[in-house]
Amino acid sequence: MKRDSSAPKTRLVGEAAGLDARALTRLRVLNCIRNMEDASRTDIAAALKLSPATVTFVTSGLMAGGLIEELSSPSAPDTAKRGRPRVALRLSKGAFHVAGIKISRQEMSILILDFGGREVAQLITKLPEPCMEPLVMVQTIRQGVTEACAQFNVSIDRLAGISIGLAGQIDSARNFVHWSSSLTERSVDLGALLAAHIPCAAFVENDANLVAKAEQLFGKARGLNNFLVVTVEFGVGLGIVLDGHLHRGERGCGAELGHTKVSLHGPECQCGQKGCLEAYVGTHGLLNRGRQIADGAQINSVRDLVQRANQGNAEAALVLEEAGQMFALGLSNLINLFDPESIIVSGAEHRIAHLHTETVFDQIRNSVVKVDAPLPEIQVHHGDDLMWARGAAAMGIELVSALKVKELA
Repeated sequence: MKRDSSAPKTRLVGEAAGLDARALTRLRVLNCIRNMEDASRTDIAAALKLSPATVTFVTSGLMAGGLIEELSSPSAPDTAKRGRPRVALRLSKGAFHVAGIKISRQEMSILILDFGGREVAQLITKLPEPCMEPLVMVQTIRQGVTEACAQFNVSIDRLAGISIGLAGQIDSARNFVHWSSSLTERSVDLGALLAAHIPCAAFVENDANLVAKAEQLFGKARGLNNFLVVTVEFGVGLGIVLDGHLHRGERGCGAELGHTKVSLHGPECQCGQKGCLEAYVGTHGLLNRGRQIADGAQINSVRDLVQRANQGNAEAALVLEEAGQMFALGLSNLINLFDPESIIVSGAEHRIAHLHTETVFDQIRNSVVKVDAPLPEIQVHHGDDLMWARGAAAMGIELVSALKVKELA
């Protein structure tokens, strides 16, 4: 499997922040320093194919802005000038801090990272309701971030940005939520509410995209340019990375794997339509179907349903078997559509153990178009909500970096 360890691309992040060509160059240099660590100006010029004069000019501006700093290493001479000590550059890790937030059904997970990606605080707190009014959600976010900041004696006012991951259809360019299972209302301008109640830049993103970002930077997709992340929890999400960039769709509504239709007359989904994949596979749909055949038994979790199946209940076993079949259908369609390097299936082990059996993998292989080449690697990652929050914080660092280099102009 080919892995590309070159400096990450930044075109889409820069364009989203409205950067001009000079600011995009600053962002490229900044990300190169982040990726290479302790890189000299000569290293940067070679990696980005820029002239030494351009690199010197750009790094001077980044240093003046407090985003990078010099680290002298006399023992390593710079090859550009014989005998001259090599001067390495690194991120000023204390330049700013960013909070990453994952909103799940019952809990909110918060991680605060410094500019270098080092964790300085974390907090997991219960939510007042699984589905909240927009204002209640924003107030809950502010309260949680304030408590997390208190862990390292910093006011929320000192944060440079807050990045929030929500399930649902989200236009991240506008911080606009078309629909989310965590909100009581549709078509919510969450950006306006956040601006009114949060004293720093705030970003909203589909949570599956943030898992993809976390996998790209810290997990099983490091070095991959084309991969998919399928998340299975209350619903089913999809993060698509093509040529190193997240693909969101024109309205921010793309990658809705959970709401692709697998049956014309299937069970009702939480979105209000029938026959969606997540009505068979997501926890919400799976438990609804399990309770319909429970015959008085308590089915409050996927574990309860699995236990019933293991005890010989044929109907419970059929619900799980059908979930595996539908999931195999969904993944084989993804392979036929995208032909990715890898698909990463992410979810708690108790939620997805029945979805990555050899039977399911055989069904995937039998449903994929046959070509004389190996199938994409399917990896399973039993991550928790803190990984989602780390992806949110990483996205926040990227977006705040774009804002910072824009300010340098």
